[in-house]
Amino acid sequence: QVHLAESGGGLAQAGGSLRLSCTVSVGSGKILNLYAMGWYRQAPGKQRELVADINSGGKTNYADSVKGRFTISRDNAKNTVYLQMNGLKPEDTAVYYCNADLVFTDAMGTPIAGKDFWGQGTQVTVSS
Repeated sequence: QVHLAESGGGLAQAGGSLRLSCTVSVGSGKILNLYAMGWYRQAPGKQRELVADINSGGKTNYADSVKGRFTISRDNAKNTVYLQMNGLKPEDTAVYYCNADLVFTDAMGTPIAGKDFWGQGTQVTVSS
């Protein structure tokens, strides 16, 4: 019922930029509160790792490997989180996943709190 729709992945050259977007929606209910949102990535043969996250107040947290190059932001009115990626490196190549914690209602209006909802992932490939 909770759906995270990611977009913006693709192919970039080293030193280039990409912007990822992720919009959260619910099927027949509505979102009451959208809490922490984040971006994770998983490269082939590696574990999924946190790239950046942002809480409902706008406080951000970044992996050391992306500090100074990536910027996470959110638009609460649009239930959307963004990841601006500048200075891309080949080692940034991975599938990027959006993650969110939220409270929403079901079709009957019953509040439901849930953690760790995931998007389907979007491929980012950086060529050298």
